[in-house]
Amino acid sequence: MMRKKAKAKPQSKKQKLRSALLYTLFALVVVFGVDYWRTKDVPMQNVPPMVGMSLSGKPIDVIEMSKKEPVLVYFWTTWCVACKFVTPVVDWFSSSYPVVGVSLTSGKDERVQRYMNAKGYSYDNINDTQGKIARDWGISLTPTLIVINDGKVTSVTSGITTPIGIAARLWLAKY
Repeated sequence: MMRKKAKAKPQSKKQKLRSALLYTLFALVVVFGVDYWRTKDVPMQNVPPMVGMSLSGKPIDVIEMSKKEPVLVYFWTTWCVACKFVTPVVDWFSSSYPVVGVSLTSGKDERVQRYMNAKGYSYDNINDTQGKIARDWGISLTPTLIVINDGKVTSVTSGITTPIGIAARLWLAKY
């Protein structure tokens, strides 16, 4: 004997909206949870100094820079696949905000400078050949973006980040 399957009732607009909101909330919890876990070693309170010489020979003191306005610090490598998507966006922001890149395990200064020139990137960059800055800052993943305002870390994220996400972090750092 065959039983008939009951047809599912179509969802009402209210049910669809509720489902969409629950899925969105779940996705946000997962995204922020993963982001928190990946950046848990970044110092939020006792911020270490970030002082160095840019590839162009300009002295850089990120904490001092952050006393004027929020600074976007970008940890990256030349061989990082996700960085290939994020770096052009970071470079675009450098025309409106102070941006300091910190290149990790990417070779000598000349090699990194050639790479940046070939890509047309113009933000200031410190080449952390020994990984000291990355260790001091607890960076274990690239790309990692940190927003520093008035000597304090206001935002940290790792992985692919949207322009809207970066803009929101820089804007929120002011408040």
